[in-house]
Amino acid sequence: QVHLVESGGGLVQPGGSLTLSCAVSEDITRIIAMRWYRQAPGKEREWVAAMTGGGNTAHAQPVRGRFTISRDTSKNTIYLQMRDLKPEDTALYLCNANDNIWGRGTQVTVSS
Repeated sequence: QVHLVESGGGLVQPGGSLTLSCAVSEDITRIIAMRWYRQAPGKEREWVAAMTGGGNTAHAQPVRGRFTISRDTSKNTIYLQMRDLKPEDTALYLCNANDNIWGRGTQVTVSS
């Protein structure tokens, strides 16, 4: 069973930056797809970004150009680099592996 542990969330001012990490218990190149999702209070869970085991990436339209998914295969870690953060980016950010394995999430709050 793959285990995922997110970290790096916090409180940031609008326009600021954060980098989230997702530590994976197995070789990430063997996982078909790693994804970041987010869920704001009272809203449905929203897909944010994805990376395949082969390294191909995709980003949801609301974050395209501001967020970047990346990885360090030597650390089995997936990252979500976020810049130009907006209040509407406030959410619990969750890491997902192969659609059915979830971490507990890390909270991002964008507020002045």
